[in-house]
Amino acid sequence: MRIPMEVRGQLATRFEVLLPHLNERQQRLALAVEARLLGRGGVRAVAQVAGVSETTVRKGVFELEAGEEPLSPGRVRRPGGGRKPAAQQDPDLVTALLALVEPDERGDPMSPLRWTTKSLRHVAGELTRQGHPVSAPTVGRLLRREGFSLQANVKTLEGAQHPDRDAQFRYLNEQVKDHQADGEPVVSVDTKKREQLGRLPMAGREWRPKGQPVKVEDHHFFFTGPEVEQAIPYGIYDLTRTTGWVNVGVDHDTSVFAVASIRRWWRARGSRDYPKASRLLITADAGGSNGYRHRVWKSELAALAAETGLVVTVCHFPPGTSKWNKIEHRLFSHITFNWRGRPLTSHEVVVKTIASTTTRSGLRVEAALDPGDYPTGVAISKQRFDALPLRRHATHSAWNYTLHPQSVFPSTQPEPVAEQDGSARRRQAMLGRLADPRLTGMTTTDLQQLAALLAPAQAARTQQRHAEQRGGRARRAAGRLRGRPLFDDAARLLLTLVYQRQVCSMTVLADLLEVTDTCIGSLVHETREALEDHAHNPGIASVRFATAHDLLAFLDQDLRPARTAIIHTLSAPVLTGMSRQELHQLTQRLTPRQAAHAERRTHQRRGGPRQPGTRGGVFPQKISNSERVLLTVLHLRRLCTLDVLTDALGDVCRSAIGNAVRGTRPLLEQDGRIPPPAPIRYRTATELLTAATASRDTPTT
Repeated sequence: MRIPMEVRGQLATRFEVLLPHLNERQQRLALAVEARLLGRGGVRAVAQVAGVSETTVRKGVFELEAGEEPLSPGRVRRPGGGRKPAAQQDPDLVTALLALVEPDERGDPMSPLRWTTKSLRHVAGELTRQGHPVSAPTVGRLLRREGFSLQANVKTLEGAQHPDRDAQFRYLNEQVKDHQADGEPVVSVDTKKREQLGRLPMAGREWRPKGQPVKVEDHHFFFTGPEVEQAIPYGIYDLTRTTGWVNVGVDHDTSVFAVASIRRWWRARGSRDYPKASRLLITADAGGSNGYRHRVWKSELAALAAETGLVVTVCHFPPGTSKWNKIEHRLFSHITFNWRGRPLTSHEVVVKTIASTTTRSGLRVEAALDPGDYPTGVAISKQRFDALPLRRHATHSAWNYTLHPQSVFPSTQPEPVAEQDGSARRRQAMLGRLADPRLTGMTTTDLQQLAALLAPAQAARTQQRHAEQRGGRARRAAGRLRGRPLFDDAARLLLTLVYQRQVCSMTVLADLLEVTDTCIGSLVHETREALEDHAHNPGIASVRFATAHDLLAFLDQDLRPARTAIIHTLSAPVLTGMSRQELHQLTQRLTPRQAAHAERRTHQRRGGPRQPGTRGGVFPQKISNSERVLLTVLHLRRLCTLDVLTDALGDVCRSAIGNAVRGTRPLLEQDGRIPPPAPIRYRTATELLTAATASRDTPTT
């Protein structure tokens, strides 16, 4: 039967309004009702108006005529409809899937995906290759049904735990509660990861107009080397007031910088928030610039205690437990979240971004820029450290200690070792004393002329070192160096001359100048190459000092070490058979051969050439080259036995003297200077020294 156009228009209007609000089954039944009302030809007319298949309308009519019960709420189709699940069609699919994705510790060691990323597409491709065709979305559904989910690594493994770990945590908690109960400040301190400044990519995202991301450099190696500016945030988090204070340094993360940050916090916030405070508790990690092993850290805290009048107590977290430090997740994490996706282009950006960090729990942060110099290599002597007003606690004394504002030794009040304080002045004064001509072997004028001559070579080597640190030539305009070095070129030359002349060891120089042995070794290694390029031979000093006390006594009172006097006595012509001038000339001739012989011997012990970057010190043994020549001459003249020479020197063993004689004798033979035997033989060291003292300075044969 022909359906009028008017009826078709009415159907189209109803369908346009009603069908978008119905699900698949409801639409089918609604169309079937209209088709039945129209009678013959209604199925085709309804299908044409609604834009569906006649089969769909006819299926709805059959469902109405069959009188089926309504489906349960939420269902569109009867149970069992649709394609069967892949796990039912392929019973071995789940087993094969679990064999691929289960953890490596329990899985098949020969699994094809053991060393590749287990993405859904990789797993689906491998299952298809094994004869289980499946899609990536189906793999995802099967994994979720089996209890799998995407998971990142969890930092829970702490390695070997210290036996006092739990006891230290309990003790630290008791100290915190005790200080907070008395209204005393309790702070958590640490250094955040240093950040290089520039248009460098930062992790994270932030809202920006679509298609307009912040453009940054695609490589980090453009920003390497000592000229690149950096920011070193050192944080102080107040556990009681939930406030943070960050000191942004620009030089190095040293112990001096760490305590300077705490000092700046106390002046800016601590003294205002706790005007009646008499104690301060600091919780810190076991390592880093505020580690419990650093003497400078404790020395600077002692100076802080003396300056502020506070009793400073420090409790360190056990090694490997830095994540329990409150500042990590109560301050630093929020700072990182606040500057996500934002390049740190300047120190101003860093400071303002940190200062704007807040949380809904009430965290407030202040930040300040610290442009001071904090060079590496600063140290203090053991004597100064022993004089600190430091009291170790009974519970793990290495991790828990207190520094009092008043020293038990009034004459040794702790002083800051920061470069702007007394350490730099003391270092400059000591350099002036070490420039003594008796130590350097040249006058002040000659030393200044040599320094001027070597200045270009030293500057060139400095640039070469910076290029090696950068990994190539500078690709950006050089800025200010991160910090002023501890020693200028003239001081480096002076220390190298003193060391090369075998006046003392690197350890003695480090104690005198309050720096580390590594600092002295690095500058000697660089400056010695410049001296060798200019063919300058510093010679060997006539005196040698084993301790800093002996060297200072020589400079102040001209007190020479006992061994120097003994060597001078043994150099008497009556014993050596030659004048002192001839003995000195012989020593000078043999010095290059001795150095070559020593290098050849160390090369044999190493089994190959010296590794790049090693210092190659000049003190491989306790007996100097000049002493070796003297002892060999005395032994070859058969004046006494090796035991008598050992007793005469007093501070070396018989085997050391024997090795010196065996190594120097071939050199004397090559020089053609084998001394004749002496007419007298001495059986004791006393007889030997007495004979040398009683004789005149004239050689005897």
